[in-house]
Amino acid sequence: MRHHSVTLSPDIAFHALADPTRRALLDLLRGGSRPAGQIAQAFPVSRPAISKHLRLLRKANLVREHRRGRHRFYEINPEPLRAVAQWLEQYRTFWNVKLAGLKTFVESDVPGTNRPDTKKRNRRSR
Repeated sequence: MRHHSVTLSPDIAFHALADPTRRALLDLLRGGSRPAGQIAQAFPVSRPAISKHLRLLRKANLVREHRRGRHRFYEINPEPLRAVAQWLEQYRTFWNVKLAGLKTFVESDVPGTNRPDTKKRNRRSR
């Protein structure tokens, strides 16, 4: 079976990923392709609610649907998730740099800081 690659706005993927049930659906599908009925049984919400979530994930291109006989199967489409990961990587890099700088600052013995051990030394020298 041939799958067509569709490029969509990252905003659509983020909107789809914002919902905890849809994230749980993706977590379930990490284990491989599953029939819609089996997916619905794994959640405490109604089958129509799961169908709506799957439809939104499909519109966001995060899952693919294919049919075998009268059954619909769903599987993860990793491409949009890679785009989300690349976007997030920019922020991961930013925070790693900021946290490394904070670690260096906190671990350094900078004169004039309000560290407890510095205050004690200043009081004793008076």
